[in-house]
Amino acid sequence: MKLLVTGATGKLGTKVVETLLKTVSANQLAVSVRNPEKAEELRARGVEVRQGDFDRPETLVSAFADIDRLLLISADGDNDTRIRQHSNAVSAAERAGVKFIAYTSIANAMESKNFLAPTHKATEEAIIKTGIPYSFLRNNWYLENESSSIQGVLAGAPWVTSAGKGRVGWALQQDYAEAAATVLSGDGHENTVYELSGKLLTQEEIAAALGTVLGKEVPVQQVDDATYADIMKGAGVPDFLIPFVVNIQKDIREGTLEVDSNDFEKLLGRPATSMIEGLGVIVKSIS
Repeated sequence: MKLLVTGATGKLGTKVVETLLKTVSANQLAVSVRNPEKAEELRARGVEVRQGDFDRPETLVSAFADIDRLLLISADGDNDTRIRQHSNAVSAAERAGVKFIAYTSIANAMESKNFLAPTHKATEEAIIKTGIPYSFLRNNWYLENESSSIQGVLAGAPWVTSAGKGRVGWALQQDYAEAAATVLSGDGHENTVYELSGKLLTQEEIAAALGTVLGKEVPVQQVDDATYADIMKGAGVPDFLIPFVVNIQKDIREGTLEVDSNDFEKLLGRPATSMIEGLGVIVKSIS
C-alpha cells in the first residue's frame, strides 16, 4: 500500500509526514511538493519525492500514479484560487486511480457561513462526485494561528479581539497531524467525516489560560472590527492580510467555529492537547 501526502513541506504537512514515519516504512510513503529540492531531507530518509503543482494538472496525474491512499492538504490562497487548485488535484486523483482520499477541510464545511468555507464545500463535493472513498478531516482552528496575539501579550499588550463571545475549538497542528496520519494509514475510515475540535473556548478563556501559563493576568480588549483592523495594521500585519484576520474575528463572533465534537478522541484515543499545555508549547517556541 502506497501513501502520498500533498503539501508535505508545509507546516501541517511536515508534521503529518513525521508522524507517519513513526509507524509506516519510508518506502511506503511518497510526498507531492511543488519544489522537490525542499524535500531533499525526506528523500535522503527513503521517502519518494514527487513533483506536483496544483496549478499544473499534468504534474499531478504523474505525482499521484500508483498511489493507494492520498492526503490532500488544502492549499493557501483566496477561495477562487483554492477551488481551482483543489479541483485539479481531485481530477488528477481520479485519473490516476487513487483508491482513497483524505482531505483537510473546515468545521461544518457544508453548512458553514465562514468566509473560508466555500473552498472546502466545493472540494468535498468534488471528491464525493468522483465516487472515490473519502474521509473529510474538518479541522477547526490551529492554536498556532494565535501566535501573533501571544507575541503581543509577551510584549506587554492586552489580548485584542473583535470576536465577542464566539467560541473556538482550538487545537495544536500536531493534534490535527496525528489525526490525519491515523486516517491515512489506518483502516475503516472510508466515507467518513471527522469534526476535529478541541474544547470550545471564548477569547476570555484562552486569555485566562495564557495568563496561567505566563503567571500573570492577561487583560482582554474587546473592540469592533474597524478598530481591530487598525490595531492589527499598527502591529505590523501586512495590508493584504488585514481582511483575512478581520473576517476570522467576525466569523468566530458569529459562531462558525463553534462545533463541539469528540472525534479527536475517536481517532487518537485521547482528547486534543489541553489549552494550557498547547499554549505552553507555543510560548516556548516563540520566546
